[in-house]
Amino acid sequence: MLTHGSNLHNTPVMSLQTGTALAVTGKPIIDPDRLRVVAYELEGPLLVERPAFLRVDEIRELGSVGIIIDSSDELIGLHDVITLERLYELGFNLVGLSVIDEEGRKLGKVADYSVDTLDFVIKQLQVNRGLLKSLANTALLINRSQIVTVTDTKVIVKSMAHREAQPVLEAIRHDYVNPFRTQKPRAEAADTNRP
Repeated sequence: MLTHGSNLHNTPVMSLQTGTALAVTGKPIIDPDRLRVVAYELEGPLLVERPAFLRVDEIRELGSVGIIIDSSDELIGLHDVITLERLYELGFNLVGLSVIDEEGRKLGKVADYSVDTLDFVIKQLQVNRGLLKSLANTALLINRSQIVTVTDTKVIVKSMAHREAQPVLEAIRHDYVNPFRTQKPRAEAADTNRP
């Protein structure tokens, strides 16, 4: 299931063992090389270690009550996993990065992203356009297959220059034929069975 990354912020982390909330999710820890959320930093008064994290591999289920895990044993500290420590110190934040195409044209900034809750891979970026462009167009959705490179300051996506310049709506209007509209109205058949 796809959900916005912002929907997983401040989500309760529930323990199956105790049936209570252990913490709430804070900042996502994203691997920029694989564009995958690997963990969430946690906040809450019941945490023993600070900073504390929940690796997404430990999530049993994502439900209406929040993120469900087996127990508090699933929560880890910063130095428990070397790769997590490296990513945390990197301080990578996807939201707010500039998005440009291969030809250097600025498309906007990442406002949010869609993540698959099965493997926590980021599938789409929601890009807000600049002020002038946003008046004429809505936000862009960039599929992960269109992403060329991700750096600490920008996301580079494939150029759209090779595509035809005809607007999408205009192309649809020319190709679409409404089967319920005919050029000439049909004459109603006369009922010959009437006296």
